[in-house]
Amino acid sequence: MSTPPAARERESSAWMLAFAAWLVAMASTLGALFFGEVMKLPTCVLCWYQRIFMFPLALILPMGLFPFDRKLVRYALPLAVVGWLVAVFHQLVVAGVIPEEIRPCTQGVPCSQTVIEWFGFVTIPLLSVAAFSIVIALLVAVHLRSSK
Repeated sequence: MSTPPAARERESSAWMLAFAAWLVAMASTLGALFFGEVMKLPTCVLCWYQRIFMFPLALILPMGLFPFDRKLVRYALPLAVVGWLVAVFHQLVVAGVIPEEIRPCTQGVPCSQTVIEWFGFVTIPLLSVAAFSIVIALLVAVHLRSSK
């Protein structure tokens, strides 16, 4: 029995959304490696935690693409959500919203240090928040498309 055209179209669009999530995760991973290994920028503790959640996404997401696995969201979304929470916390530390006594980086590179600032407001933690937000939105869209 053949798959109805509408179901094939939904699965095709879900695959494209998952592929886009992988592209964002891969670009973020390569960007973090470029900042750390090529530009030799210091990496704080919260940056490491964000990498711990982003780097596996660059490996896990393509595994769910060939062949497409609807359950991809089940194992990728938790990583993205926890990474997003760490990134938001880091952004709040950089913005000065988190009080001094709660700051996690007491040794090594301070987490409140702004290493890069583009256009007067774009920092590395903000880029991380944006990347995790996009990945989460795309994975939720994959779930909505593939569960119908």
